[in-house]
This record gives sequence, C-alpha cells and structure tokens, in this order.
Amino acid sequence: MSIIQIVGHIVVVFGLVFIAFGIVGIYRFGEFFQRLLVAAKIDTVGTFTVIIGMIMIHGLSLFSARLLLIIGIIMFLGPLSAHIVGRSAYSVEKEDDE
Repeated sequence: MSIIQIVGHIVVVFGLVFIAFGIVGIYRFGEFFQRLLVAAKIDTVGTFTVIIGMIMIHGLSLFSARLLLIIGIIMFLGPLSAHIVGRSAYSVEKEDDE
C-alpha cells in the first residue's frame, strides 16, 4: 500500500465524516431553506471528497476517468437542483402570503 493510497483512505474517511456531520446538521436546523442549504453542501462537498479519495486509492485508470465524469455531473447538477427546489419553495411560500 503506497502513501497515495493511505492518503486516499484518509480523504474517504474525511468525506464520510463530513456527510455524517451534515446529516446531524439537517436535523439541527428547523427551517426548510436552512435544511436545503445543508443538504446541498453534503451532496456536493461530501460526495466530491469521497470520490477524490477513491481516485487516489485506485490510481489513474478508466475507472478514475469515470469517477471524474461523475464529479463533473454532481458539481453541475447538485447546486442546480438545490436552486430549483429552493426557488420553487420560495415562490409557493410567496404566493401563500398574498
């Protein structure tokens, strides 16, 4: 086991701990928009660190290229979907107030 693989395992564990703390944060916050922010951060940052760790563990290969593609998709679609959900919830809440 090389140093890069050991660092990869540490990065994966760090990502999983980040996800675990984020789940606690979802239950801690009470308002919908605060929970949405935490969920979006967990999805983007937690998954990013876990996948980077997996790339470090497996080295450069076709599998790593697929993981990089998955990172690109998650980095683009994660914040976009959170924005769409937040904007639709805000517009429904605004209509209910009127």
